[in-house]
Amino acid sequence: MWFLFACLSAVFAALTSILAKIGIEGISSNLATAIRTAVVLVMAWAIVLMTGTQNEIASISKKSWIFLVLSGIATGLSWLCYYKALQIGEASKVVPVDKFSVVITMVLAFVVLHEVPNVKTILGGIFITIGTFIMILK
Repeated sequence: MWFLFACLSAVFAALTSILAKIGIEGISSNLATAIRTAVVLVMAWAIVLMTGTQNEIASISKKSWIFLVLSGIATGLSWLCYYKALQIGEASKVVPVDKFSVVITMVLAFVVLHEVPNVKTILGGIFITIGTFIMILK
């Protein structure tokens, strides 16, 4: 089931890039990010309310709150930078660089989360890195 959701995520992320590139034309990238964020906020809270999970808020630990807030800040900064890059660059070049976050996440998972790398993960990271550079070279 996780694979289905991961594939749907990839499809929606691709749509996001194309729709954003078209929608950001002629407006501030910061305003575009704020509008996108407001839509995401409404959708996320609608899902929480429809599934009845809002009652779990009281049981969230202090550690979880801290890391969720930090994650939100990182997400906001990522989106602001992404929209600016998308506004001034070509989507076909911006998106591969943005998706290089996969490799950065793998390295951070090894260093911060102490996940053990294997040959498959290392080779995948190398291939993603090579692919990213191939796609952005002129």
